[in-house]
Amino acid sequence: MPSTSLRQPKAVWATTGASVVAFMGIGLVDPILPSIASGLNATAGQVSLLFTSYFLITAVAMLVTGFVSSRIGGRKTLLLGLAFVVVFAGLAGTSGSVGELVGFRAGWGLGNALFVSTALAVIVGAANPIGAARSASDKGGGGRRAGGSATAILLYESALGLGMACGPLLGALLGDASWRYPFFGTAFLMAVGFLCIAVFLNEQPTPARKTSLLDPIKALGHGGLASAAVSAFFYNYTFFTVLAFTPFVLDMSPYRSGAVFFAWGVLLAVFSVIVAPRMQERFGSLKVLGGSLVLLAVDVLVLGYGDHTTAVVCTILSGAFIGVNNTVYTELALGVSDAPRPVASAGYNFVRWFAAAAAPFFAPRIEEWTGSVRIPFVVAAVTAVAGALVVVVRRKALTREAEELETRHATEDSVAVFAN
Repeated sequence: MPSTSLRQPKAVWATTGASVVAFMGIGLVDPILPSIASGLNATAGQVSLLFTSYFLITAVAMLVTGFVSSRIGGRKTLLLGLAFVVVFAGLAGTSGSVGELVGFRAGWGLGNALFVSTALAVIVGAANPIGAARSASDKGGGGRRAGGSATAILLYESALGLGMACGPLLGALLGDASWRYPFFGTAFLMAVGFLCIAVFLNEQPTPARKTSLLDPIKALGHGGLASAAVSAFFYNYTFFTVLAFTPFVLDMSPYRSGAVFFAWGVLLAVFSVIVAPRMQERFGSLKVLGGSLVLLAVDVLVLGYGDHTTAVVCTILSGAFIGVNNTVYTELALGVSDAPRPVASAGYNFVRWFAAAAAPFFAPRIEEWTGSVRIPFVVAAVTAVAGALVVVVRRKALTREAEELETRHATEDSVAVFAN
């Protein structure tokens, strides 16, 4: 990460730090899924609903986040989201049945949606830029964005990668004693994040124009944003097949499973923050994204058909491709359309998180229906290729007017209501 990106206001670091913990909550349950199933006498399919309820509510809540934040302001929305997470993460640790746990994870998902979607807008508005802005090139298939938005995306993806890496590790360390402890630990950390936001992030004015519940849906009428969202939908199905179904396939102790997904998360962080930007500069965003999706498809296919050691290696390696994809998709969603960034992000996330809810639900059931543990990974490979095909077919829509839109969004950033 460039040294200039480290010179940020305290509000940026407080928001970024809380984002790390928020993303930790996604992978937190990975190493303890078998322990939860055993402790609550539940099947793999029932336990997988922890992801489904979480992301289903997150997807629907994306239509609400802009509506709420445009009326009460970014700071209050962040605090509201954090409060939801603290309460429902703590309640999750007290669950007496898998049904209760799934329900509490749904409430957790609502809080996470309010926080995560608003956090990116806060960081975009408050972050100091990395040098001068550079425009995307249509010829290059979409270069890397720069300026304040590039700094924000870099910090946001750093938080995502670090959270994804530390989540399984925390889950393993606390979950080895009891599957309940990781939930209590997350509630405590998010309470700390709540205090940091309350202290370091100033009260912010609400925007002059209120966001309606339908604005994110209307934003998807833009061909480029809709194409990015559909491609990300297919990709997210692959991503969350790896995240939610692989722990049952590996069938390892919490410590070993946590170590595997920690290594996976480290690769995700390194490739999202360090490798992806350099590859984008050299090859263009769309070429990098298409190639990474195809390589991810090959990886999950080998994961499904290989022996146990191969499955472990491929699980870890998938973090590299997922890291690259996350960075490119985030930039596409924020810069490809003429909609305000928070609205475009909400519409994009509304579509893609449905796949995050679907994959954990369908993967174990596909195994049951077919009697083969390999078929869910075949389906995941197909969806990754489908995502790449959308990128290829809709290439023009994903690069059209990139320079003009970057200038417009840069103007929006300079007067962002979420600025510190």
